[in-house]
Amino acid sequence: MADCLFCKIIDRDVPATLVHEDGDLVAFEDINPGAPTHVLIVPRRHIATLNDLLADDHDLVGRMVRRAALIARDRGFAEAGYRTVFNCNADAGQSVYHIHLHLLGGRKLAWPPG
Repeated sequence: MADCLFCKIIDRDVPATLVHEDGDLVAFEDINPGAPTHVLIVPRRHIATLNDLLADDHDLVGRMVRRAALIARDRGFAEAGYRTVFNCNADAGQSVYHIHLHLLGGRKLAWPPG
């Protein structure tokens, strides 16, 4: 998508602090972090919302979640705990319409989130 911020980050048209990249995923630091670690994990392929996932995307979503766990482990807070969040559409707080998994950790997180 030509006007998608995350597609522009993936294509290196917009700078970001990359945490991980492979053939399917890119992970980068959130520019407005809600915790000491706030990483966004996005698929390279543009998928606007969770509602647009296809049956063939099960493995992709699983890889996103697994990548979050690996980043949490590498940053040293996997055992203490972390949060992963997908927002879907405006009422849930989705502001960039390219699915992304938020990984938040590095401090105690309150519940409910807001």
